[in-house]
Amino acid sequence: MMSLTPRSSVPIYLLLLFLLPFTGTAEDTSLHEVLHSHGLPAGLFPQSVKSYNLDQTGRLEVHLDRPCLAQYETRVFFDSVVTANLSFGQLKVLEGMSREELFLWLPVKDIIVTDPSSGLILIDIGFAYKHLSLSRFEDPPICRSQFGILLKVGGRKGVGFKDEK
Repeated sequence: MMSLTPRSSVPIYLLLLFLLPFTGTAEDTSLHEVLHSHGLPAGLFPQSVKSYNLDQTGRLEVHLDRPCLAQYETRVFFDSVVTANLSFGQLKVLEGMSREELFLWLPVKDIIVTDPSSGLILIDIGFAYKHLSLSRFEDPPICRSQFGILLKVGGRKGVGFKDEK
């Protein structure tokens, strides 16, 4: 008859640690540290990150306190949940992040740092690419709820305007 001893169950615990998805909170490795270890600047997400999940396939899910606006070169809207595929130097297939361009809100599709020594980051907004200085993304920005979010999400009616008849 075989019995489990603490010594024989140790490999099982180690195996479980590697099979569980990585979940980050304030007590664990911060999202900003994870981004940095993947060759990305720490300031891609705002300070208001509540938690994040990173699974073994690289699927990243970031939870913020609330939808908000941050200022980089232009304004960036973050939904309360932002998802992307994380690999070294890139966030691909982003959902939940939009960037203001010429009075339009365009979804950010990908964020790529191909050569850190160039000092540039590539932001893919679908029909165009923006090359920006990496230095703009060194520190996580403050993200604020603003009147503009209500206009974006709910339109004029969302902030108390009524259609005239």
